[in-house]
Amino acid sequence: DTIFDVASLTKIIATSTAVMQLVEMGKLNLEDPVVKYWPEFKGNGKEEITVRDLLTHYSGLRPSLDQKPSWSGYDTALRMIEEEKPLFPPGTNFIYSDINFIILGELVWRLSGEPLNAYCAEHIFKPLEMEDTGFKPSSDFRPRIAPTEYQHGPTGKMLWGEVHDPASRNMGGVAGHAGLFSTADDLSFFCQMLLGGGKIDNVYIMSPLMVEKMT
Repeated sequence: DTIFDVASLTKIIATSTAVMQLVEMGKLNLEDPVVKYWPEFKGNGKEEITVRDLLTHYSGLRPSLDQKPSWSGYDTALRMIEEEKPLFPPGTNFIYSDINFIILGELVWRLSGEPLNAYCAEHIFKPLEMEDTGFKPSSDFRPRIAPTEYQHGPTGKMLWGEVHDPASRNMGGVAGHAGLFSTADDLSFFCQMLLGGGKIDNVYIMSPLMVEKMT
């Protein structure tokens, strides 16, 4: 029941699941270009990047946003992404990229009308009774949270209940690539849902087809 910063598992448990729910609802198409949903994303060779390219890390975008010069704010990250130029044409090279999932997290917000943390709480974690899972955990949970490390290696403040990933931290702790906290117990519910073809104990999260596509 220890609560951990689950880092890049955020991509799967929160963001990918939310995206596939939106696909099932007909609000999103995996083959559509990102610019259909985020017009300002166009430019610098990004016009043909599709939602599928983001999910499969074939967008050609860099692994992560620069941390220097220092920056902060969710909207700042979005502006930085709008200025990004892919390293390769979409569909040609695999590059594991946090930027891809920051974009997907923003698409969830744009298409559902809810920030990623609110959407996932309502449509994934609450139905699955993942009561210890979420972004920006309350200080009430602190005694149960595993500290991560000092902010600057051996120095700085101890990151304890605050996301370890610097880009997510700069964005306020909610992002599509990192920021989720959870327990082994809660993750077992999520895994049972996947093994059950999108449902567990008659709680429906997505269809077997969406689970297959996501896998």
